Formats: sequence, structure tokens, C-alpha cells
Amino acid sequence: MANVGLLFVGAVLFLNGLMLLGKVDSRSAAIFNLFVGGLQVLTPIYLIIAANQDPRRILLASGIFLFGFTYLYVGVGLLMGLDTTGVGYYSLFVAIVALGYSFVSFRLFDDAPFGVIWLYWAFLWFFFFLLLGLKRETLTPYVGWVTAIEGWVTGVIPAFLLLSGYWVAENYYEIAIALGAFGVLAFASLWFVLRRRGPGKPAEEYGAPGYPAAGSPG
Repeated sequence: MANVGLLFVGAVLFLNGLMLLGKVDSRSAAIFNLFVGGLQVLTPIYLIIAANQDPRRILLASGIFLFGFTYLYVGVGLLMGLDTTGVGYYSLFVAIVALGYSFVSFRLFDDAPFGVIWLYWAFLWFFFFLLLGLKRETLTPYVGWVTAIEGWVTGVIPAFLLLSGYWVAENYYEIAIALGAFGVLAFASLWFVLRRRGPGKPAEEYGAPGYPAAGSPG
């Protein structure tokens, strides 16, 4: 069930990235944020109930709430035209906690790929904090591209591989290395390309008040 949710996390990240880039209307994106946010709150509730008090399974499910609440916060904020500061500082909280989930993925669950994926999410949510909490609006194009790319790399592709049975433990370290190398190269290159083009436009000029997606498994 969590893998199905991850698939739609990828979709909402992709959509919200396009919204920040001015390709999708913010109010229409808000509706999909509410759909996915609701899914990502109901899913961990079900998984925690089904865990039969197994602390490891509860820990795995608990991280999903970080992103479910993000999407609901974003969706409501977009529809009501709220200031972005609140979701920005909540994103800082998510970024910090995501580092903890990355650590336990590596050490407790021996799941190197999702250890790296949690680092992706920590990186992205920290930039949501810079953009929305600190109002660094020149970052809008960069954050939009990173959000859209992470939608595929951390959501759609892993979810599809998990659902189809091609995400196998024997290849965990190769997958983790590939994910890490891609993230460093892609996002560093994107940063330098966009910096050479000059400062970006404020988020409001992209047809949105600056809200991100969110990202967890989300």
C-alpha cells in the first residue's frame, strides 16, 4: 500500500515542480495536493494499525505523515492564498527529521537506496524552507526543476520497480550508488546552469504563491 502512495507522491512532486516553473495553474495543482495529502495520511494510519505494535513497522509508516501533512498544508494554502512562511518552516522541520529517517534506513533497516532517497527529500525540503520560509524567491526555477526531477527519481521510478518486483535486495548498494551519483551530478549541474542565466523570477510570477510539493514517501 505504501508503494502505491509513493507512486502518487512522485506525481504530486512532478506537478508541483511544474507549478513552480509556471507550467501548471496553482489552484488546479492544489486539488491534486489535497488528493495525495489525504492518501498519505490515511495510508500510514492503516499501516500503523496493521503493524500489531511492531516498532519497526510503525517507524517505517510514521515517515509518510511528514509528506501527507505537507501536501494538505500546500493544497489548503494555495486555495486560500495563505502566506508561505508556515509551510516553509514546516519544511525545515521535515528536512531535519528526514536526516534521521535516512540514518535509520542505512543502519537499522539496511536499506541503502531509501537511505539515499531520504537524503534527496531532506535536500529538497530544505530548499522549500529557503524559498517559502526565508522568501529566497530567486531560487524558484531551481527548486521547481529539482522538485520535478525528484518526483521521478524518488517517487515514480522506485514505486514502479517495487510494485513490479524489480527492486531487489541483491542490487541495493548498486542502486544507492547510482542514486547518489545522479543526485550530485544533476543538481550541481542544474545549479550552475541556472545561476549563469541570472536570477529567477519571484514565485508569484510563475502563477503560484510559492508553495512546493512534498515531498515523502513521501
